[in-house]
Amino acid sequence: MTRAEIDIIAVGKLKESYLRNAQESFLKELNHRARISVIEIKDEKTKEGASEKELERVKNLEGKSILKYLDSRGKIVAMDLRGKKTTSDALRKMLTDDLLDGQKIQFIIGGSLGISEEVLSMAHRRISFGSMTYPHQLFRVMLLEELTKSI
Repeated sequence: MTRAEIDIIAVGKLKESYLRNAQESFLKELNHRARISVIEIKDEKTKEGASEKELERVKNLEGKSILKYLDSRGKIVAMDLRGKKTTSDALRKMLTDDLLDGQKIQFIIGGSLGISEEVLSMAHRRISFGSMTYPHQLFRVMLLEELTKSI
């Protein structure tokens, strides 16, 4: 069986050292079992009090950057608050099924404004870790932690 291949395409850099340290620790553990890459997309600046139109423009700019990294051979999984709520067991089953089929998996984590509709429309799945809102930087570490239990 070929080695699992997973990308995490995330808007923004991890600014806090404790988040970077956690990411590196999880990546070190995961790289023994899979080829895993974290691709950071530049987060676009949003002016305070920006209009809905401006917010949508910023989200679409980030989306265009994400699109450059999507692989048509893979399964695209958008991490979306409006997506299907999942559990650790359901995520593990999804990963097992897709990886057994030889699929590359690409997780998309949007910025503070979310993921553009263009990117969401390309996703094979839209999943959520629940109704709570997490900072997107912390969420990346949460996803990596879930992956360590799943692959």
